[in-house]
Amino acid sequence: MTLHGQGSGRFDLWAPEAETVTLVAAGRKHSMSRRVGDAAGHEGWWTAAGAPAGGEVDYGYLLDADTTPLPDPRSRRQPGGVHDLSRTFDPSVHHWKDAQWRGRQLAGAVIYELHLGTFTSEGTLEAASEKLGYLSGLGIDFVELLPVNGFDGTHNWGYDGVLWYAVHEAYGGPAAYQTFVDAAHAAGIGVIQDVVYNHLGPSGNYLPRFGPYLLPGEGNTWGESVNLDGPGSDTVRGYILDNAGMWLRDYHVDGLRLDAVHAFKDARAVHLLEELGALADTVSAETGRPVSMIAESDLNDPRLLYPRNVNGYGLAGQWSDDFHHAVHANVSGESDGYYKDFTALGALAKVLQRGFFHDGTYSSFRGRHHGRPIDPALVGPAALVVCNQNHDQIGNRAAGDRPSQTLGYGQLALAATATLMCPFTPMLFMGEEFGASTPWQFFTSYADVKLGQATALGRVKEFEQMGWDPATVPDPQDPRTFTRSKLNWPEADDGDHARLLELYRRLIALRRANPQLVRAGFADTTVEFSERDKWLVLHRGGLCIAFNFSAVARPVPVAGSTLLLATDDGIIPTPGNGAEGFQLPPYSAAVVA
Repeated sequence: MTLHGQGSGRFDLWAPEAETVTLVAAGRKHSMSRRVGDAAGHEGWWTAAGAPAGGEVDYGYLLDADTTPLPDPRSRRQPGGVHDLSRTFDPSVHHWKDAQWRGRQLAGAVIYELHLGTFTSEGTLEAASEKLGYLSGLGIDFVELLPVNGFDGTHNWGYDGVLWYAVHEAYGGPAAYQTFVDAAHAAGIGVIQDVVYNHLGPSGNYLPRFGPYLLPGEGNTWGESVNLDGPGSDTVRGYILDNAGMWLRDYHVDGLRLDAVHAFKDARAVHLLEELGALADTVSAETGRPVSMIAESDLNDPRLLYPRNVNGYGLAGQWSDDFHHAVHANVSGESDGYYKDFTALGALAKVLQRGFFHDGTYSSFRGRHHGRPIDPALVGPAALVVCNQNHDQIGNRAAGDRPSQTLGYGQLALAATATLMCPFTPMLFMGEEFGASTPWQFFTSYADVKLGQATALGRVKEFEQMGWDPATVPDPQDPRTFTRSKLNWPEADDGDHARLLELYRRLIALRRANPQLVRAGFADTTVEFSERDKWLVLHRGGLCIAFNFSAVARPVPVAGSTLLLATDDGIIPTPGNGAEGFQLPPYSAAVVA
């Protein structure tokens, strides 16, 4: 089970607690023997000297008294699903065509998050590649794919993965993934792969049979924690780092989005995140291309972004949910659950200037103080990845409803302008740009009926603190929950959908044409606002971005006269009375120079 596909050693296996191990390959059994450990503690490995050294082979492992072979923990392909035999895959067979691709930095980029199964009606990598021209025309710099690793069933968000090295077969498998990345690079688009190293899914997780991959009794929100610092954790960490290296080297991806790193339980002096940051730098040096590690973190801890020479982890970026909450609360008026602290326009003003709202302040949702301030000498705004929609903020609502299902064009335009004109790195969620009317709901396809029922009940319980009606929660196991979440692409050409799409194109083009929007630091961002009248003006890089979050027209003071972009045709200048400005209709925004 080495990373490449030739030699009998490709079937080597780590199973430190097994008494006997048998490889079943191409229908034949091969007794495996223990490899001799070394001074570095590389123990518990087994090898089969007579195993097939080349060619495509279906295989699995029998541990001790097993009668049914288990799939390889490092399996690259699972044609029959995660409970079936693995199949070898040699990534070096692919002839890469991206030699001219020099990669992209995170700073100045626009990211587009998508789920392969619902992005197109076909739900495949090949179908997604046919949309790359559309994404390039929109102005997208990176596509961020939700997890594609092996999971149980035909459809899933991907965060229930159990075989991290495999590419889900229904998406096209590993060869199709390489072809997709090649096509993305040819279109001038980088690829960021979402990976999950904090837990494993509930069905098809055979890793504990092989070794101490998990910590019994040490759990997080989704199950037992991965063993990052206990006995045997050297090999477990190697398993994770090798997986990250696989995406970066064998699949040429330009970065990884690290899911929920706040759920890592790692008490080592050198944290796993620090090692992942160092790996990104190593691969970047090898390839001459930028490599971006982006953490999803609920901690509001800028140490993730600080350089390693000042005791940071050296990651390129992290998600900032505070931006989403402040924009959404002020655009939609929602104030339940974690939105409660963000309803004031001052919350958005603080986020725009400092990056985090909770930077040591009291969080009513958590019932405690949360976060710490960002040191602007160590981190620039572009290191924070922000959005007004993403898979979590939509899919984890009771009905999986998008803002476009309840808000009008003006409110959606406000959110778009705030996101694409902000000092941070903006990320869009698929379909957001044309106000998709389809929901994006939580869906699973477990064969185990009881597991499916337990998952559905768990979803209902999750929404208690947000005050959402449990009766609106769709059944994750109902196939219609999956199919109704697929984008309806023809609507992008109609009415306000087309109008919104054109606004997104113009905003992204304006962002690209004004590099001062993203090059300046935190000190170059200032904000004026009126809590009473619900207007806000962002000053950034010589531009003024004026917002009216009110349901009535407002005069907004703006230090500029050249209107570069307006979300509403009714925006007009209001000179006189000793102050320049613009009259902004309800729920509208303007960019002024």
